Amino acid sequence: MSLKITIGQTSVTGARERNEDYCGAVTPAAEQLQTKGALLAVADGVGGNAGGREAAEMTVRGVLSDYYATPDTWETTVALDKLLIALNRWVISQAARQRDMTGMATTLSMLVLRGKRYVIAHVGDSRIYRLRGDTLEQLTTDHVWERPDMRHVLKRAIGLDSSLQVDYAEGELQAGDVFALMSDGVWEKLGQLGIHEILSLYHTPQMAADDLVKQALAKGSQDNATALVVRIEQPGDEQLADLLSEAKRLRIPPRLKAGDQLDDFEVLELLYESRASLLYKVKNLASGQLCVLKTLHPLMQDDTESCNGLLNEEWLGKRVVSRYFVQVLPLAADKRSYLYYVMSFHPGATLQQQMDVGHHFTSAEVGTVGTRLIKGLAALHRLNIVHRDIKPANLHQGEDSRLRILDLGVAINPHGSHAGAQGNPGTPSYMAPELFAGETASVQSDLYAAGVTLYYLLTRHYPYGEIEPFQRPRFGDPLAPTRYRPDIPQWLENIILKAVARDPTLRFETAEEMLLALEVGERRPLLTPARSPLAERDPLLMWQGIAVLSVLLNALLFYLLIVS
Repeated sequence: MSLKITIGQTSVTGARERNEDYCGAVTPAAEQLQTKGALLAVADGVGGNAGGREAAEMTVRGVLSDYYATPDTWETTVALDKLLIALNRWVISQAARQRDMTGMATTLSMLVLRGKRYVIAHVGDSRIYRLRGDTLEQLTTDHVWERPDMRHVLKRAIGLDSSLQVDYAEGELQAGDVFALMSDGVWEKLGQLGIHEILSLYHTPQMAADDLVKQALAKGSQDNATALVVRIEQPGDEQLADLLSEAKRLRIPPRLKAGDQLDDFEVLELLYESRASLLYKVKNLASGQLCVLKTLHPLMQDDTESCNGLLNEEWLGKRVVSRYFVQVLPLAADKRSYLYYVMSFHPGATLQQQMDVGHHFTSAEVGTVGTRLIKGLAALHRLNIVHRDIKPANLHQGEDSRLRILDLGVAINPHGSHAGAQGNPGTPSYMAPELFAGETASVQSDLYAAGVTLYYLLTRHYPYGEIEPFQRPRFGDPLAPTRYRPDIPQWLENIILKAVARDPTLRFETAEEMLLALEVGERRPLLTPARSPLAERDPLLMWQGIAVLSVLLNALLFYLLIVS
């Protein structure tokens, strides 16, 4: 079910010489409407300052265009905040660069309508109202000084201060809701009662917007007057929610064998089987393209979490467009009669498969793998996605010599509205120490797993020893990989030891930082990590040692007392 809205907008100069208000709306079509939503904005350039119109117009134009370029995996408030901080810097820089633009600033009130919910971003004294049934509610707070003689002086605005603070709010949409965004040239003269009467009078948003402005001017408004009105005809569904509803409609296919046909695909062979999932090599009957079809074991049909997890993996995979990942291929809803998704096929083997047949990785090979792995993780983290299961079995070396990261089955978007699988379901030996304490997976835990992966490729051992499922491990200092491979260069060992540090604050902060360390390599090597004090590594052992030493010392003193 798609979101349906109608919009009306009016902006007039009024008694002023110049219209310093600006408003705009974007209503994308099809998938982008579901993933990003419709965006509406009203800005009021600060009156009396040259550049007020420029600040208002460029801020609205900037956010309306750049919002749709942000990744779908970013939460709406995260995307808007990043954009507004950048626009605030731009307005300030323009004011500093041009003397006649000194003091340019603007208010901004924005409304994002997506699926069944709305998000508001607001700074300044323009306002957003919502009429629901017979109740009109002001959804924003004016950022002005409280003193009566300073009610028109802004405390917050775009371009007013280098530190921008934006109000965010969100709620659920209902059919028939009417939202009205307006500058102070409208709401100040009409008041709550006047706005309520006009919004209740008209069913058509354009007529309501026209009359709001007309009545404000008729009541003596001396300011620019702008009103943007939107009516919710039908709330929609989030795209992932649409996908998850498929889990209830679609059944898991029966176990397939070579020659079987599933919708538009012919099964060629079974590539991989785990406890929960099956991967088949298939051929698209229409195009002849070779693909990988991923589905679940038939016994998982009633496992709602696993079914939702498969579709969450598809949803995330479609949004990761990078040479370091396999690509999830589009499938029309009416072309899929079972629960599965399809990926691009690349001949080759995982790094674990290569090790299983006897391949031993050189330091140069591991350095190359590390660089490509971290580039892939950097692309993933920029989308606010944490993989949570980096290991050699999930790294594929294609015959085209490209490294690709596999399996987003337990990946999460920590700042998004869909968290995917809960808990910390990674492979124990590659899980960071803080995950065993119940902390949420993060960029640092992904980089830790990458460090363990490089360590294992070089040594076939783990820095803290192998960890079994359900084991509660104790972490001391990691063993240096040169303990197993003396030929490993010191600069590479230092990078790996920093990545697998027990304390997350001692690891690389971002994938880009680790990538730089790998690229500069021997030219600018990292310092060898210092060993932790015994009190940090094993406090129990330390106190046991102190107790033993104390007993020995007391025994010695007792002996000396006797013999003397």
